Amino acid sequence: MKSINSRITLFFTFVFFAAGTAAAQEIIKETKQDTVKPVSAKGRVKVDGVVAVVGDYVVLDSDIDLMYKELQAQNIPTKDVTRCDLLGKLMEDKLYAHQAIQDSIVVTDADVNETMNRQIDYFVENLGSVDKVVKYFKKKSLEAFRAELFEMIKNQKLTEQMQKKIIDDVQITPEEVRQFYAQFKKDELPVFGAEMEVAQIVIKPEVSQAEKQAVIDRLREIKREVQEGASFYSKAVLYSEDPGSRSSGGYIKMNRKAPLVKEFKDVAFSTEEGQISEPFETEYGYHIIYVEKVRGQELDVRHILMTPKVSNEALKKAKEKIEKIRSRIAAGEITFADAARSESDEKETKNSGGLLINPRTFGTRFELTKMDPSLYNDISDLKDNEVSRPILVDESRTGKHYKIMMVTNRYDEHVADYAKDYLKIKELALKEKQKKTLSKWNEEKIKDTYIKVNGDYRACTFANHWVK
Repeated sequence: MKSINSRITLFFTFVFFAAGTAAAQEIIKETKQDTVKPVSAKGRVKVDGVVAVVGDYVVLDSDIDLMYKELQAQNIPTKDVTRCDLLGKLMEDKLYAHQAIQDSIVVTDADVNETMNRQIDYFVENLGSVDKVVKYFKKKSLEAFRAELFEMIKNQKLTEQMQKKIIDDVQITPEEVRQFYAQFKKDELPVFGAEMEVAQIVIKPEVSQAEKQAVIDRLREIKREVQEGASFYSKAVLYSEDPGSRSSGGYIKMNRKAPLVKEFKDVAFSTEEGQISEPFETEYGYHIIYVEKVRGQELDVRHILMTPKVSNEALKKAKEKIEKIRSRIAAGEITFADAARSESDEKETKNSGGLLINPRTFGTRFELTKMDPSLYNDISDLKDNEVSRPILVDESRTGKHYKIMMVTNRYDEHVADYAKDYLKIKELALKEKQKKTLSKWNEEKIKDTYIKVNGDYRACTFANHWVK
């Protein structure tokens, strides 16, 4: 059950909360046969029905069918996946969601709608049209699909919030890390894959003052139109250049700890409810913010982002500059790290000599098998001490710029070493402790929650004691 849980959890995280990542090139692959669908002795298949109840939630036979179909669509191996496995995972999620409601954990409709709109945009991008999305998921209409997706996302968010609450206070001591490592026999120690450290230097083209002023004037014009009765939501959908919030009318739910740039938070918290800010600049371009609702230290805001356009002449000068930097590094006049500190326009990596931070681990090492495909493509052919040719980057949030890259260190695949890999071993030990905490919580809540498993599914061998 552990293996299927991990595969299914990975699947749902991928489908509903990682839309747009480079790893998701193909999401659709129609399947012709459901190899785990049970058939009665007379060859008839049960159409649908309640197969389990967990607290206030029910699990339908069709929920299991849908889950299996989605696993196949994502090319996740299903050879050893049984309907009992899928039902167990669904019931576990329902238990978390049920308890989240009991503990007054709130997931707002606005938060769910934002994720749902982003997800539907992702499906449309991959399938080609809204009609094709509806057809693939075998729904009667877009409204029916949205209704089902809304409930699925809401339950998933409740589950995530409940799990987070359970393990938030779980910590690991150095002695526990030592004991975790000591439990492995020599031939059973974890193996860590090949890794590398990567650095980059970014040169951004200069934007003319005239282009900046044109964007500021346009944002002021939009602000005036909204004050005269136009819809901020509609203006954001039509004109904002922020792909993450555009489809939801620029909506962002935020607080002081939100992972937003300082300038954005400063303006948002200094603008009164119902008011629209003046245009202001961040590293992404120019914004205006409409503060829709203030709830203590939480804000519901909408924003419009517009980026000044870069001229071909400015882009040409940026390329010439980065080529000169590359030549100086190749000639040994300056190290890559010193060049990054003195010349790079990327403030996140500038002070560290251009070293990239792995968003998964927050360290500087990238495991090759888990590296973002776009990053891997940029550095895969680089030899030791080789600097890449200038790479033109065109990102929706940061615009066009050039970068050069270098692999600064390589680490071969190796068996875990307590001294060299302490942080990785600590991470594994913490995850193991969190799993045990969740497992213990499950055991306790199953005893206190109304649970019923119907029909043939009562004969399933579950990891949890669902059948009382």
